[in-house]
Amino acid sequence: MTDFSDSHVPARFHVLAEASPGLLARLLQPLAKRDLVADLVLARREGECVRVEIALEAMPAGMVHLVAGNIAQVVGVIDLRGGAEARRAA
Repeated sequence: MTDFSDSHVPARFHVLAEASPGLLARLLQPLAKRDLVADLVLARREGECVRVEIALEAMPAGMVHLVAGNIAQVVGVIDLRGGAEARRAA
């Protein structure tokens, strides 16, 4: 079993999806079922599509690919980019 508690990384997901009722809730569900809360959610309608940015300042590193995979499978998602962000040197 993977230990998700040790390493946390910033994560940011950029989604392009078909505009539909309930889309935002479906995109956030992969976070909710893992007891994660987004620090940022931005959504903008662009004609028949919606661009959504979801960001977390600290997400368990082992969950990033799982959440990305779940978001990519949401009905209506056309494109998903992002995931764990590289840490900046202080």
